[in-house]
Amino acid sequence: MSAIDTGHRHPSTQQIARWFDYDHLSGSPRLVSAACAEIAGQVIEELDDSPELVAGLRKLLEAKDCFVRAAITGGTLGASHDIR
Repeated sequence: MSAIDTGHRHPSTQQIARWFDYDHLSGSPRLVSAACAEIAGQVIEELDDSPELVAGLRKLLEAKDCFVRAAITGGTLGASHDIR
């Protein structure tokens, strides 16, 4: 399940957390989205509600959207490629 538990959180945190769901995706887009959802869940669990938390989650969401688009349009490099 990809839903982040936000039932006890501020409505702003609840609203942005819902965009990290990835059940509708498959393949590489699902993997990169799940990684971002895991980070989002960890920071939501660790940090108190604040404008900075929501701003950080919004930036993570923007990054996740870019990663998903990259996975959809370009695929993945695979384990044998070094991107450094």
